Amino acid sequence: MNNYYISGIQQVGVGTEDLMKSWKWYADMFQIDVKILEDDTVAELMLPYTGNKPQKRHAVIAINLQGGGGFEIWQYSERKPKPIDFDIQVGDLGVFVAKVKSRDVKAFYKEISAKYNKVSELTASPDKRPTFYVEDPFGNYFQVVEDDYIYIDEKRLSGGIVGAMIGVTDIENAMKVYSDIIGYDTVIYDITGNFDDWKFLRGGEQKYRRVLLGHSKKRKGAFADLFGPSTIELVVALDRPAKKLYENRFWGDPGFIQICFDVTNMAALKEFCKSKGFPFTVDSCADTNKFDMGEAAGHFTYIEDPDGNLIEFVETHKISIIKKLGIHINLLKRNREKVMPKFLFRLMKFSKIKF
Repeated sequence: MNNYYISGIQQVGVGTEDLMKSWKWYADMFQIDVKILEDDTVAELMLPYTGNKPQKRHAVIAINLQGGGGFEIWQYSERKPKPIDFDIQVGDLGVFVAKVKSRDVKAFYKEISAKYNKVSELTASPDKRPTFYVEDPFGNYFQVVEDDYIYIDEKRLSGGIVGAMIGVTDIENAMKVYSDIIGYDTVIYDITGNFDDWKFLRGGEQKYRRVLLGHSKKRKGAFADLFGPSTIELVVALDRPAKKLYENRFWGDPGFIQICFDVTNMAALKEFCKSKGFPFTVDSCADTNKFDMGEAAGHFTYIEDPDGNLIEFVETHKISIIKKLGIHINLLKRNREKVMPKFLFRLMKFSKIKF
């Protein structure tokens, strides 16, 4: 029996050429406006993915208090970011769509399409649920999916990240990571063909196999109630060879960098990943017991799935509640399996950013 647990999707990383411009757009469209941390230092530990040398960068993690994972918005500070040099298509290897939740997809569609024009028609996903897609000004795709789970009700139509579409070359091989390690053990659908809901996406008219995975067990841990349930959709392109989204580019260059999961008992996860043939490729605490980012501290690691797509794990040790007042929580001094009291997150409304 595994003695680690995963609380949910903590965030999806989004590389950008202009952090504040990107964040303002995500705050306006998806209300990602509560800052969890901001770090403007040197990334010293990601050498396998940053040209084998430390790189200065500016990063922000922000959430929507209605629930779901956050956005890690990430920009190189000194090196010029390298945009992708081809048009991303459905099924290209890596995260090519991030899933954002809404309590009322039809109403949210009206809200977004009234102020932004790169929006698909309102359609239905293969599980017959209403959905639509948005292409942000920076070339990233988001799918809005219906999810009535609300953590803190702020009377908004939007929530945070509740999944991703990930291009892979072999579904069964990929499930060794996403199902066996991360716990997405339920197949919601497994279908092959052409799909009407993808007409908006580049390459969407082609033939694909798509498998939507959920989790049968309720997630547990300090932040499980904030993140809520989530899904992962694995996609294989059948009409063409898929391209690797970060081929000849650095981690942090524009696009979806990684999907990140919140973890408790990283040491146990490390041993399990190694036993499954997916050892950590980055370990922030290989020689120490914590990684401090000022406003937060913890332990982060990375593995690669069978196609080399990056997956991040973070074990949070300290989180800031109200930075101005110096209020923070040390998670190492509490029962790690017990969820955080909701009133502490309510206090985070004072960390909302006004653009």
